[in-house]
Amino acid sequence: MHGYSRLGSGRSNGNSPASTPSPPSSPRFRHGRSKIGSGRGSPKLQSVPERVIYVLLSVVLRRRGILLFAPLMYISGMLMYMGTLDFEVPGGVAIRRRPLLGSTYHSPQVFEKLWPFMEADGNRSNVLMNAWHPKVGQSWKPCIKRSLSQAELPSSNGFLIIEANGGLNQQRISICDVVAVAKLLNATLVVPIFHLNSVWRDSSKFGDIFDEDYFIDALRKDVKVVKELPEDVLKHFDSNISNIVNLRVKAWSSSTYYLQRVLPKLLKLGAVRIAPFSNRLAHAVPSYIQGLRCLANYEALRFSEPIRTLAENMVDRMVKNSTNSGGKYVSVHLRFEEDMVAFSCCTYDGGEEEKREMDKARERSWRGKFRKPGRVIRPGAIRSDGKCPLTPLEVGMMLRGMGFDNTTTVYVAAGKIYKAERYMAPLRQMFPFLETKESIASPDELAPFQGHSSRLAALDYTVCLHSEVFVTTQGGNFPHFLMGHRRYLYRGHSKTIKPDKRKLAVLFDNPNIRWDSFKHHMEEMLHHSDEKGTELRKPNGSLYTFPMPDCMCRQAEDGFTVGNATAVEGGFAEGNATAVV
Repeated sequence: MHGYSRLGSGRSNGNSPASTPSPPSSPRFRHGRSKIGSGRGSPKLQSVPERVIYVLLSVVLRRRGILLFAPLMYISGMLMYMGTLDFEVPGGVAIRRRPLLGSTYHSPQVFEKLWPFMEADGNRSNVLMNAWHPKVGQSWKPCIKRSLSQAELPSSNGFLIIEANGGLNQQRISICDVVAVAKLLNATLVVPIFHLNSVWRDSSKFGDIFDEDYFIDALRKDVKVVKELPEDVLKHFDSNISNIVNLRVKAWSSSTYYLQRVLPKLLKLGAVRIAPFSNRLAHAVPSYIQGLRCLANYEALRFSEPIRTLAENMVDRMVKNSTNSGGKYVSVHLRFEEDMVAFSCCTYDGGEEEKREMDKARERSWRGKFRKPGRVIRPGAIRSDGKCPLTPLEVGMMLRGMGFDNTTTVYVAAGKIYKAERYMAPLRQMFPFLETKESIASPDELAPFQGHSSRLAALDYTVCLHSEVFVTTQGGNFPHFLMGHRRYLYRGHSKTIKPDKRKLAVLFDNPNIRWDSFKHHMEEMLHHSDEKGTELRKPNGSLYTFPMPDCMCRQAEDGFTVGNATAVEGGFAEGNATAVV
């Protein structure tokens, strides 16, 4: 049964039962009615979208307002193209939702097509030997100024106790920031306490990861540090540190905030706690406070002796295994562990089994966070936005496209890879000389570190720090700290590949892409990483990723230093900072 047509004449013919006449037409549309929508050949518009489109077209044609409606028509067309509209048109043909470019995991099909061409290119010149081209005049050197004064520090205003949370490098941020805060408040810093994180699950203490005595000694001229709160002070709080008032300091607090809100409490009570202490100091602080961050990160913090010894041996072995490329190797921070895949909410090619496993992992670690009412998860949109962790296969194709051939030694820094046997196989196929900490260190050497994610991460950190090329695949504190540390070591250039993951998502979604086209895009991506390797810190940028100009001085071609790095208060002489890991 059909409803009446808004465009009908309202008269019944002799061969059909009487019908309800159509409503009278609006005077606005009466003029010219015989031209459109009347007569024997006029269309019968039944759905709401059809009627809306018809009315819009009628207005455009009658009022000659095409220029006014052009933007609306363009936007509507784009929405239809992107698949946000879904309706039927006359004839019963449906316009279906079209998937976003880059929203589907087609990487295995792309690899199947490109692999023969990769093999043919396998013995060509290795880009590893000349991957980086620092610009002339952009050479930097470590330049942290130290105080010449041998006088004792002024009398302390009290004890500052903090609790650092998160993984290795989140803890590192907390440590460096609290050193700066202790200087600002003229407080005695108690060696930071590490919070047992529910995700990292590492019970390591400060001295298990970092060289505690070295840390205290390196800061002795600027900040007094003690291993624990003195017994006589603790007695004032009934020998229970939890009785010390815990100040809730908002994130990214300014120096003024600490001086106005924290210092009075410190002076009154003699000791204060800030727990948790994470991202609690603003990026923009006075220059002498910024200098303390540099000092803490690049001089005072070095790994504990057991970590340092094994890490140095691992670097030596990587160099020896890289004889085909003059001792140079590529390191990749591969974030394809089960928890990262689960947290990203991305889907790959594991089907229902993968979905069940990821749902369990999300519930185990985040307990209902992803099941909150109203939360909609769109894996395709996440992928097209470049937020999915790259698979080992995708990393391998990217590197081969950039020109790293099958003789390249690759070190993979990662936790336990999700379904490693399956997903690592194609990466090993593309790079036979592939190493992990499990392959270059013996089980006996790794035994003391097992079960301690931060200590294992420290081993990966050191091997990545000394590689010729570092590849970051998913962001986070680990690559951000490494990029800054590598800039500090390598004359201001991070020597880091930071891929355009939105672009990669589109390229990996095209099983018909040609090898020469794919290579062209990858070479451009490498060139862009080279161009962005040397960057200065912007006002709201992190010192730990961009150490210039706060921690480094520009160096002229003749070797002389140009300009000044941030000085520690009272310091006038330039010191040669030593990188310690």
